[in-house]
Amino acid sequence: MPVSIDSSLPIQNRLLAALPADEYQRLVPHLELVKLSLHQIIYEPNEPITHVYFADQALISLVTSMEDGSTIEVGLVGSEGMVGIPVILGGNMTNNRAYVQIPGAAMRMDTNILKTEFNRGGELQTLLLRYCQALLTQVSQSVACNRFHTIEKRLARWMLLVQDSVDSDEFALTQEFIAQMLGTRRSSVTEAAGTLQQAGMLRYSRGKITIVNREALKATACECYRVISDEFARLLANQPESDSR
Repeated sequence: MPVSIDSSLPIQNRLLAALPADEYQRLVPHLELVKLSLHQIIYEPNEPITHVYFADQALISLVTSMEDGSTIEVGLVGSEGMVGIPVILGGNMTNNRAYVQIPGAAMRMDTNILKTEFNRGGELQTLLLRYCQALLTQVSQSVACNRFHTIEKRLARWMLLVQDSVDSDEFALTQEFIAQMLGTRRSSVTEAAGTLQQAGMLRYSRGKITIVNREALKATACECYRVISDEFARLLANQPESDSR
């Protein structure tokens, strides 16, 4: 069940945390704290988006599905962003599916209220437009990455982005699910994860992944991770940079 927001508590979502106090306080009465469960659907393709979500600890995947049932992740949203970007771009639906990859808390708002606040201008509008550009960089760079780079480099890049989004070194993810997100075979993910584990970069056990050597993982990842993280830092400079950990 959604609960009201206590405006005196620390703000976990970085977009909301970057707002001036008066703009955030104007949003507070319209924000609901909700718990998102594993694989919960946030919105379906070609259906109206009724709410936007500012993630706290939750991680949401934006996924495209093919006619044969295959899927691939095209975007990743955690505490740095908002799910439901189409509503501020003049549309109210998309051909992607958004669902919860890592369960946790998020703050939910009615799309009509968000559009009203966005159209007022101010820092909320500026931040969301900058976030749109950063997300577009993530999407476009991931497309190039999936085409040109090895599965080991792609997996390292993806793990680092997940770690940045949930601000944790440990998370529950199955290899089958990772394979779906990367658009590859499970056997390929198993082999790549084994290579990274043997090199001491991560530990995988019973669906739980722990990153044990972030610097080595960064060195293994392709340049796509740096491009994406640098663009988020540049456009959302008042948010903590991912590599400050």
